[in-house]
Amino acid sequence: MATTVRTRSRKKIADGGFFGLGSSTPPEGAAGAALAIGLVLGICFLALALGLLLANGLNAIADAQNWDEPKRYWLLAFTILAMIPILLVAVKVMPWLSNWYYLLPAIVCLLAFTIYPIVLTFYFAFTNYSAINSGEPDSSAQIEVKIINPTTLSVLGGVVAATDLRCETPDCAGRSVAFLDERGSTIKKVLTNIESVSGNTITLASALPAGLEATRLSRVNDIKIVGFSNFSRIFAQASQQLVPIFIWTVEFAVFTTIINVVFGVLLGILINNRRLKFRNVYRSLLFLPWAVPGVISIQMWTKLLDANFGALNRLFGFVGLNPAPWLIDGLWAKAAILLVNLWLGFPYMMTATVGALSAIPDELYEAAEIDGANRWNQTRFITLPMLTAAFTPIILGTFAFNFNNFGIIYLLTGGKPIEAGQLPTAHSTDILLSWGYNTAFLNGIDRGMASAIAVLVAFLTIGISMVNFSVAGVFKEARK
Repeated sequence: MATTVRTRSRKKIADGGFFGLGSSTPPEGAAGAALAIGLVLGICFLALALGLLLANGLNAIADAQNWDEPKRYWLLAFTILAMIPILLVAVKVMPWLSNWYYLLPAIVCLLAFTIYPIVLTFYFAFTNYSAINSGEPDSSAQIEVKIINPTTLSVLGGVVAATDLRCETPDCAGRSVAFLDERGSTIKKVLTNIESVSGNTITLASALPAGLEATRLSRVNDIKIVGFSNFSRIFAQASQQLVPIFIWTVEFAVFTTIINVVFGVLLGILINNRRLKFRNVYRSLLFLPWAVPGVISIQMWTKLLDANFGALNRLFGFVGLNPAPWLIDGLWAKAAILLVNLWLGFPYMMTATVGALSAIPDELYEAAEIDGANRWNQTRFITLPMLTAAFTPIILGTFAFNFNNFGIIYLLTGGKPIEAGQLPTAHSTDILLSWGYNTAFLNGIDRGMASAIAVLVAFLTIGISMVNFSVAGVFKEARK
């Protein structure tokens, strides 16, 4: 049988060549699928290369004509225009490839929204990319200049160019600079390097375009490769950031998974009891927290948990209890997060339990009842063991989701409260993902550091998932 298949495959390859040129029958097997996907990927990359070529040509024309810098969406337009004839030529040469064009939108989205961000994150993790080192002109390092000729500038105002531009060397050799007009807006297409500085004369490494009118020169803080510097900074402050945040992240994921599963399973078993009156009403009411959008629910809980005017503390006062410092004390804020996440998560677990219980045959309970088993024994020896197999992937997925559950931290506490000894980017209730967000977009805007945090989070998530799968026996099931 195997010999016949191989002979048939060889004949088809011989008819159309390895790529099936001129054939409407695609190559068979895994090799054929890999070939088709590889060709579609090749078409995407070729179209992107042609789009970059056309976009760079447009930039060159804009520089020569002293036009405004072309918008970046031109690259997308050129890439799409380049892809159309490539697709037509490819399907003309290999007609069988048209059957695989339905994968093209998925592959393009995968490359644009998954592969590219991952590659970019790994790249930034090894750079000094930040609010300061962003590749943009530095408004705090500018000098007034006069253009003498396309490669020579005269410094005005009696300032020292090397000092005001904060050059690393006295002659500013290799320093990236940008020209600004009288209003101080960047002329982005005129970025160049300084060759040398002598007195009040600046010599540029490349000639300026004709007709340029600029009165100010600004330092450009380049994005540079810094190796493992970001990771070294993370581990140097591990006792203040990485370790406590990682511990709380694991605690949050574990406790919220356990609490949600326990409450969801208990409610699911109760609701599934056919002897319970109005059980459909109860099921509808308990389903409401899941029906309301999480953003709205969390905003509602921030008001309910307000330390001064919140409904919960007012209720505590009515029954003679002291008000709780919700969202003010670190420990109470963590308890509030677990409480709100229970409200958001138990309906899903309850619904999953009801669905899993419906798959258990009634004959098992009837046989157990005949044998004299009471309700508790039926639940212990029939219901719970039968639910374990169904809930294993749900529990693992819930843990993985909550390990990176940025939304509830950001909306409910914002990582706060801030306690003594904590750094500006790592507060009491921050998890790993919110710590990275704070580093990237809030305090300091250090995106290189944030990318390094994201890389660490990725490896930690993969490692914890591997442990979970191993403990749950997922790998053993896969081998079978």
